[in-house]
Amino acid sequence: MSDIIIKTEEQIEGIRRSSQLAGNALVMIGEYVKEGVDTEYLDNLIHEFIQDNGAISATLGYNGYPKSSCISLNEVVCHGIPSKNTVLKSGDILNIDITTILNGYYGDTSKMYTVGDISRTAQNIIEVAKHSLDLGIQQVRPGNHFGNIGFVIGRYAKAQKFSVVYEFCGHGVGIDFHESPQVDHIARRNSGPIMQPGMTFTIEPMINEGRASTRVDKFDGWTARTSDGKLSAQFEHTILVTSDGYEVLTDVSGEY
Repeated sequence: MSDIIIKTEEQIEGIRRSSQLAGNALVMIGEYVKEGVDTEYLDNLIHEFIQDNGAISATLGYNGYPKSSCISLNEVVCHGIPSKNTVLKSGDILNIDITTILNGYYGDTSKMYTVGDISRTAQNIIEVAKHSLDLGIQQVRPGNHFGNIGFVIGRYAKAQKFSVVYEFCGHGVGIDFHESPQVDHIARRNSGPIMQPGMTFTIEPMINEGRASTRVDKFDGWTARTSDGKLSAQFEHTILVTSDGYEVLTDVSGEY
């Protein structure tokens, strides 16, 4: 428990500003997500937007990662590397994941986008992934166990006949890109550390159409795909534990 950073008011304000920038970057890029556009073009726009707002991308150069965002299409679960060769076509679903560093503070968020007409299964998995995130967020309050986030997500996704990725998880964030605790999206009830006001972390459930397992492309060492080639979807927010519940720091639409 002691290694989970309780942020000060000043730190929280810095994390909030960075989180809002990351959220606004996701809003900005939405109008450019369309058929015929390549994902490197999207990444370049994201890079410029972050830079123009006085920040830098946390992913660019992180452990050798070459781009300013992760863009993951269809069966790619996460860490898809933007490329000129990846051109959007009708029926695609994609996750765009952005982490900003503004004045030394981190904000991390992602959401799903669609291209043209998508299948009913694709629409369904997107809706289940979004509701999974919402259920996880509703568990955030002082005194609750982190494991209850994964417990409610796992129970819901299973009831919808989907699986939850267990090889990747949410994490503390704010002062650093990845902090304690690990936030599992499938967990036992009342397991894990206790939430306290001032903790900041991501909830980012990855929901798979078929098997929960993933495989990482050997040629780039980053791109994680579903092991059976079926669809995956994910949404992510950076959350603050408040004195009486939560604040969704990356929410720029007022949804929460």
